[in-house]
Amino acid sequence: MADSDSGEKTEDPTAKKLSDARGKGQIPRSKDMGTLFVLVGAACAMLLMGNSLANAVASMMKRMFSLSRQEVMDVNALFKVIYDSVSLVVAPLLWIFFIVVLAAFVGNVLLGGVSLSWEAAAPKASRLSPIAGFKRMLGVQAAVEFIKSLLKFFVVFISAYLLLSGLFEEILALSLEDIPNNFAHASNMLLWMFLVLALSVSIIVVIDAPYQVWNHKRQLKMTKQEIKDEHKSTEGSPEIKGRIKRTQYELSQRRMMADVPNSDVVITNPTHYSVALQYDAKVGGAPVVIAKGVDEMAIHIRTIAKEHQIEIIPAPALARSLYYSAEVGEDIPEELFAAVAQVLAFIFQLNEHKKGRAKRPIPIAKNLPIPDEFKY
Repeated sequence: MADSDSGEKTEDPTAKKLSDARGKGQIPRSKDMGTLFVLVGAACAMLLMGNSLANAVASMMKRMFSLSRQEVMDVNALFKVIYDSVSLVVAPLLWIFFIVVLAAFVGNVLLGGVSLSWEAAAPKASRLSPIAGFKRMLGVQAAVEFIKSLLKFFVVFISAYLLLSGLFEEILALSLEDIPNNFAHASNMLLWMFLVLALSVSIIVVIDAPYQVWNHKRQLKMTKQEIKDEHKSTEGSPEIKGRIKRTQYELSQRRMMADVPNSDVVITNPTHYSVALQYDAKVGGAPVVIAKGVDEMAIHIRTIAKEHQIEIIPAPALARSLYYSAEVGEDIPEELFAAVAQVLAFIFQLNEHKKGRAKRPIPIAKNLPIPDEFKY
């Protein structure tokens, strides 16, 4: 009891709590993962399309700086030259833009998935509060971000130092190469260095991504009382569910008692069990259990049967067998047909005797044909 009242959030969030949080836009996100994918995507895009872009820019510049006097004086011709020149660089730029945008999308949805939430996008007054801002600046999350920034600085610094040290002689040799080969060599070298520096951020991502998942679940932790309240709200209060079940049971009992007057016979164990059967000879088929009960319910069934002059047959073994092997509204089991048939035959002959059309029937045998597996 003390644990549930302590208010400590020690329990993992439920599936409903996680789903509600996602609906509000609260999902684990790693900014460093998004940054890594954008940087690596940009480096790969430049490595793939860099030569095409450089050639397109060179062709554009060459064409723009070689205009004839007629093209300069004719506005339509000048605009056509500009259009043709700019068209050269559109395709490489579009490919670079597409690769970077795709990398940014993948990097941001890889952890946490896609989440579209108007509630998360809506403006909140708490974000404009200076006090809340100071709390964020001095909180645990701010300390974690500061440590990550320091770690990123040292990782990138060490990676850059190792790259420059390893390529130092190759960088010095650029001054000895011919133009424009040295420019192409330097550009290619810079792009590969940029890619390696971008990949160095993956060291931070490997640490940050699991931390963001853990921190997200930590922020959504629940108290035991919150889990109980959520269970009640989703499954319903046990008291209300119990009351509904009792009401349903009472209604079913009333319907069952209302059907007793329609029965043909009530088979009883004189002290505990009563089972009311109905058999329609015109329709045929098996007899149907229309009511059954034990103790007080059994007495109530017998009372209604007496009021409506329905025959009550004491047959303890058969009453128990019918009670446990068939539910209300179901046909009796095939294995009990022979025993019930003797009872129904006796009732038919008894009714005929009362009408003066037959002799009094022989009493039902005490040992009715009940299979051993149906004896209770």
